[in-house]
Amino acid sequence: MKSPDDVIEILKRKFKNKHREWLKETVSENNGDCSDCENSWSLEINLGIPTEQEALKHPEGVRSWISVWNKWQNSNKTNNNAESKGNYSPASSTLIWSERRWRSLGTQSVPEKLIIASSKEAAVLIGEDARWLRAAERYKLLVKRWSSLIDVLPRHFNILADYNDGDFNNLCEILSWICANPSSNLYIRQVPVAGIDSKWLEARKGLVAELIAAIKSCTSERCMSSCDISNINETKTGQENHSRDFYKICGFKPLPQFIRIRILDSKLRKMFGGLGDISAPLDEIASLDFTLPLIVFIVENIQTALAFEDMENSIVLFGLGYGVDVLGKLPWLRQARCIYWGDIDTHGFSILNRARSYLLKMESILMDKAALLSHKQLWVTEKEQAASVQLLNLTADEQELYQALKSNAFGQNVRLEQERIRWDYAWDVLRTIDG
Repeated sequence: MKSPDDVIEILKRKFKNKHREWLKETVSENNGDCSDCENSWSLEINLGIPTEQEALKHPEGVRSWISVWNKWQNSNKTNNNAESKGNYSPASSTLIWSERRWRSLGTQSVPEKLIIASSKEAAVLIGEDARWLRAAERYKLLVKRWSSLIDVLPRHFNILADYNDGDFNNLCEILSWICANPSSNLYIRQVPVAGIDSKWLEARKGLVAELIAAIKSCTSERCMSSCDISNINETKTGQENHSRDFYKICGFKPLPQFIRIRILDSKLRKMFGGLGDISAPLDEIASLDFTLPLIVFIVENIQTALAFEDMENSIVLFGLGYGVDVLGKLPWLRQARCIYWGDIDTHGFSILNRARSYLLKMESILMDKAALLSHKQLWVTEKEQAASVQLLNLTADEQELYQALKSNAFGQNVRLEQERIRWDYAWDVLRTIDG
């Protein structure tokens, strides 16, 4: 036997799992608006009528159950013309009663099922009516303007329901502006929309890119008139590739990626006006011309890179993290001897593996079992290990150590950060590199 409280819990679960589908049902896929859609929505919850034997076994419980539903129905009638303020008074929910002719108990009228006539009333029952109404109204508004958002927006129910009016208006304004200026080639701080600044847009790049991708990929007359879709690849694969790049899909100019290097050789420094520490856009770093045989140390930690002393024919490139994809965009690296030094943990080896996909002959240094075990007192814990089971670009020794770390052979999620290795130990190894 389900009580009103039990029904509320059922509805909460259904709302959690189905609210996106319910939201989509509030509009017509054909025209983006539908006043009768709510009327076509209904949900029946069977209340679990007991058998005669169960009623005989628990007579007080059955009488209490019937009484609670009677009170619920009376409350529903009382509030039929008023706005619902409690859990048990949605005006368009119908309680269906059924008669049971029991041999020992005679004819009994019992509650059979509750029919909830609209998603709005389901939301009212569980106290989500304000959020639901706000989300539904905003959903209808956006779909009426851009019908291709009908399938995308339900995934962002919380944004529709919880954005304050200022943020929602900003979202509408930026979508409209991008549609009107699909190839502005502006930095996002230059966008001339009131209320939109770079911080606001930076925090919502994924959302804006997804919605603009959907708007640009639509084929309806309404969308065609409001957006220029000529630059969007018509294939599904092309659209997926575009959706990964906020700047391309929105027509903005990305900030240049800066690469930082330290030049460790005085002869090389003379080639750059005596500069020893250079930070410049990727394109400019890529165009550098090193005429000498070059050794390039690639390290992650900035302080580690700054600790390097002078070394003949050598530079240090640092601070890339998982962004080692840029190594494939620096043509002079292909003629250099490249040596990677990262953390001794699963992510350090994962980055090495990724970097080596661009520089197949890349060596590693200070990422071995000897370095790990000689610094046991400086180990820390890796919060979460890299996901890969096997990294195909590692050498046999690297692979062995990676697997030992993955299997916690030395302890739970062992990690030795590169900057924690004693500098005298590290420098003794580094200066053995023959330039």
